Amino acid sequence: MPRVSVNDLPTEPITAVGVVSSLNKALDDYYVVAQTTDGSDADLWKDGLFKSKVTRYLCFTRKPGSDVVVDVKLTDMKEALPEGFTHIQETLDSKEPAMRKRRLCVKISPCEAAETAVYDIQITAKSKHHLVHYTCIGEINNMGIWYRVGDVPHLQISQETPSADNSDSSSDIASKTIISRPVNEHQSSGSYTMTAMDDVPFGINQKFYDTTKEMQRVNLMGITIKSLAQIEEEVSRGCNARLQLPPLA
Repeated sequence: MPRVSVNDLPTEPITAVGVVSSLNKALDDYYVVAQTTDGSDADLWKDGLFKSKVTRYLCFTRKPGSDVVVDVKLTDMKEALPEGFTHIQETLDSKEPAMRKRRLCVKISPCEAAETAVYDIQITAKSKHHLVHYTCIGEINNMGIWYRVGDVPHLQISQETPSADNSDSSSDIASKTIISRPVNEHQSSGSYTMTAMDDVPFGINQKFYDTTKEMQRVNLMGITIKSLAQIEEEVSRGCNARLQLPPLA
């Protein structure tokens, strides 16, 4: 795994953090922080007095998984374990104690639930040296451990509702009037059964709206159908004619 510049934010968050006892025994997909930002040895166990051959190096991976590292803490051995954190007790390669004097703790969270995550970890040789956009979690063997946080991307699935094709609907609306089918009276009681004719729109052709205001006279099998106005007019003429009859002798 290539080293990332402190000025660049990696594209993937860190998914696991560990400690190895040897640079030659690093696990696949793990990056070992072997040097500080100024090129010094980043051994977290080294003893300046006795020059012990024991070494410990911090490592991490960005291999995609279901979890991400959302926080890292460095505490004393006698301190209580922070809530939600896991103590890195053993090295990944030799299963030996990971650290002495200090304790490295990480907090893991599912990707879906995490808003931010740790994207990079760097070690500095001087405590007064600050890294831009990084947070220092503490010092061990006069070296500072820094981590950088970034937002966790979440996939957003958008559901697009297909729109109906209205290319021919405008002409249909102009020539027809839609009449809603009356609701079955049993529907409110829960015993209504859907039929094939439910929700089927019925239309009246526009030509039937072009009839004149007065009913036209229709001759059907010799029977003349008259409008109400015509009947009233004929009754009125008949009454007037009777009133004008000459008196009987």
